[in-house]
Amino acid sequence: MKGLEAITTRELSAWVQLATTQVLPGKFPLHIPRLALANPDLFAVHICCESRKSYSQGDTISVFPLMSVIKPFSLLYLLELLGAETVLQWVGVEPSDAPFNSLEQLVADGGHPRNPMINSGAITLADKLPGNDASDKTLLFCQWLNKSAGCHLRLDEAMLASVRSIPSRANQAIANYLSEKGYLKNLAIAIDTYEQICCLSGTVKDLALLGKLLACKNNFLNSQHRRIVNDVMLTCGLYEASAQFALRIGLPMKSGISGGLLAIVPNQGAIACYSPALDTVGNPVAGLTFVEALSQELQLSIFG
Repeated sequence: MKGLEAITTRELSAWVQLATTQVLPGKFPLHIPRLALANPDLFAVHICCESRKSYSQGDTISVFPLMSVIKPFSLLYLLELLGAETVLQWVGVEPSDAPFNSLEQLVADGGHPRNPMINSGAITLADKLPGNDASDKTLLFCQWLNKSAGCHLRLDEAMLASVRSIPSRANQAIANYLSEKGYLKNLAIAIDTYEQICCLSGTVKDLALLGKLLACKNNFLNSQHRRIVNDVMLTCGLYEASAQFALRIGLPMKSGISGGLLAIVPNQGAIACYSPALDTVGNPVAGLTFVEALSQELQLSIFG
């Protein structure tokens, strides 16, 4: 029987080699200077299974900011705190064919964020996190994640300074429009919080442990909330390439421009990869190659 626990060390090594030696070189996000300095040859994977069995290979001690991989978890956190009826009034669950930082998409939608996995939705949810200011909101969120998942995330102050060194005009324009339409309580705090939570950092093990919250039933998370997050990741987690990879891989996934990639195998476990070089959409090249090989060989697709 195939499945996540059917992995052998030999197979894992072969898939890592495929991902790191047979993919086209990617690019780096130049608008964040510190990310542009990453070693393009780095690759790490950690797999957490429901049985607590785990597998690791590569540069697993590498620490990286989660960037957009944090977005499913701000959604999960608010669903747990406030419920689906409230949260889904603020953001939709529809896929977008536009880039993740598109103002045009937001304007076309009348200011209502298309989904929580693009910047307009994530900035809206950052505004709604509990706390008095951005640092307080980020700390409370980080503490909840670490306690819930047993991981060790922390705010990377140097990365945050790098993000702030070249302010994002696209994000500012999005926040301005959201504020005009009444979706933000405090524009400055929303942007600051969004930048801070994107700079929460950890290893691939930390990311896989986070993923396990979504993959496996537990006693403290609402099953409906887990399902909502997984559904949105499947259809929106890889930006405008989401439908393509839903077909090819068949798993809920989320990427980040730091090179982080999380794949959820429902009722089996979570796969976390780190590979800094990105494709033209903003998804990590080697990580997607690895997860696609793994999913096909182990028959992991939720579609059978």
